[in-house]
Amino acid sequence: MHESMLLPLLILIPILFALFSKWIPRTLEWMLIGVTLTLGIAFYLTYTMVSSNQIIYSLSNWLFLDHLSAYYLFMMILVFWMSSLYSLIYFKKSDLSDSSLGTFSMLWLLSMSAVMLVLLSNHVVLIWVGLEATTVFTTFLIALHQNKKSLEAMWKYLIICSLGVAFALIGTILLAASTHNFDPSIKDVLLWTTLKTYANHLDTSLLKIAFIFIFVGYGTKSGLAPMHTWLPDAHSQAPSPVSAFFSGFMINTGIYCIARFVPVIEAATNQSGFALQFVGIMGAISIMLAAVFIFFQTDLKRLLAYSSVEHMGIIALGLGLGGFGTNVALFHSLNHSISKTLSFFSAGRIGQIYETHDMKNIISTIKVSPVWGVGLLVGLLALIGMAPFSIFMSELQLIKAAVVKHSWLYLVVFLVGTSIVFIGVLKQAISMSFGKTKNTAFEKAKLVEYVLVILLITIITCLGVFMPESLWSFIIKASNVVNGVK
Repeated sequence: MHESMLLPLLILIPILFALFSKWIPRTLEWMLIGVTLTLGIAFYLTYTMVSSNQIIYSLSNWLFLDHLSAYYLFMMILVFWMSSLYSLIYFKKSDLSDSSLGTFSMLWLLSMSAVMLVLLSNHVVLIWVGLEATTVFTTFLIALHQNKKSLEAMWKYLIICSLGVAFALIGTILLAASTHNFDPSIKDVLLWTTLKTYANHLDTSLLKIAFIFIFVGYGTKSGLAPMHTWLPDAHSQAPSPVSAFFSGFMINTGIYCIARFVPVIEAATNQSGFALQFVGIMGAISIMLAAVFIFFQTDLKRLLAYSSVEHMGIIALGLGLGGFGTNVALFHSLNHSISKTLSFFSAGRIGQIYETHDMKNIISTIKVSPVWGVGLLVGLLALIGMAPFSIFMSELQLIKAAVVKHSWLYLVVFLVGTSIVFIGVLKQAISMSFGKTKNTAFEKAKLVEYVLVILLITIITCLGVFMPESLWSFIIKASNVVNGVK
């Protein structure tokens, strides 16, 4: 089968298995089969596109797979498959009914389909539709365990993200209006490929206003401050597989959408730096705000949520630096996704074992549950940039990028913000991992739990000490798309 015919299947297969998962018994198994099949095809298409260096188009060029979308697809393959496997472990320890598990499986697969639409869209309206669909399908995953707090978090997420996506729609309409100078013979003017080719014909006044609306809209979805207010509640109340997907990948889709617009804005404004400066400033604000709030958290999952705000800020700061900074931002996205997945997996199981996420009541996790205790400790150390884990390497490279660009204010904000986070999180990590506890029960883990933790720790450790040439080449080609380099 030709690769162009496979692209729509990445959207359609999860929908088909979503129906199976809801109406056929053994729902979680059907879900895992659907996820594995879809991500297997995704891996094949990613490998084919990267090795051939040829963009794959489908459905009259409305769907495409280039290096940037392939890179984010690669991250999704890692995070989503492991989160799906983890859900089998997590929900076996829960009291959810078969009906609730069927609902989870259906919404999980529909969310996957919506994210695929975002990553594969070559049309600015289609990408908006995909991101709005992720909000609709993931909303009900937050309140899977129905209680007052989870319902409040669900409504907060729905209202704030819907409002944000409405801003993105206004920005998209303004972007469409900025094409009024295009020759009538030009077809499909709202395709990314067309906009980049004819960027010099766009109305820059309308385009700049459009980008501000677009950034606010998609920045809300990515959890960038000050549009982040939904994120701590949603992450803390959602089941841990959902939290891992939210923080490990879904918030990256907002950054991905912003990154798509950057080369168009920069090309239209003759590389004025308007888009880069705006993204960089908002990234710096996110870092500092997260640093302030993270110090006062008592709930483990809320701590991890504010860590996501910080790291989205770091990624935005890297994008704002442009050039080599874009390479660093994409590398940091991968590092954060893997580290946060490990952290939320561990936090979820630790929460089940201790029956709380209150960090004051979580003590000596390594003694009580060695596999998940170690997983949580390593995850937290990786997130604060401790060597030899991969986030240390990407943050070190970000310092280099800021120095090369003489962006001293960004550098100071980054160093101060990450230092505050380092101290606050390290204190909590040591307190939870060690110390005496009255709970002498030992939680025995299954083989699959060891495999998940060891695999994730191995990835973030290996990327911290060794960068495969093929991966770095992949990152450079993806960043070239954002930087507008042909």
